[in-house]
Amino acid sequence: MSLEQWEKKVLETPGAEDRVREVEDELRLAAGLTALREKAGVSQRELAERIGVSQPRIAAIERSRNVTIDVLEQYVEALGGHVEISVVQGHRRTSLLGRQESRGAADSRPSIKRKVGSPTETSRRSA
Repeated sequence: MSLEQWEKKVLETPGAEDRVREVEDELRLAAGLTALREKAGVSQRELAERIGVSQPRIAAIERSRNVTIDVLEQYVEALGGHVEISVVQGHRRTSLLGRQESRGAADSRPSIKRKVGSPTETSRRSA
């Protein structure tokens, strides 16, 4: 069996398209977090010190798609940014988490402790 034939067979398997999307989402999140850190010129070790965790924990965060919102916020804020989460339904966007222009910085983050799945899963759960 050639590689092309094997690929075709695998992709015809029920659920394969969804799994491929999940893997793409995992890779996109990992690459995005790593790119943010590298663009800021921060090593995993330095970021770990800023957050108060070990360097292997930073590596695990960068590999995982099941990161809690709290951990994601700590990671991004240690790099000088903030997290915004929105649900998109057609042309309508609803902000669930993030800084609102009319709110002060002190009360800009609701206390939400949920795992962030892939954008595809989050969209499905929120829709």
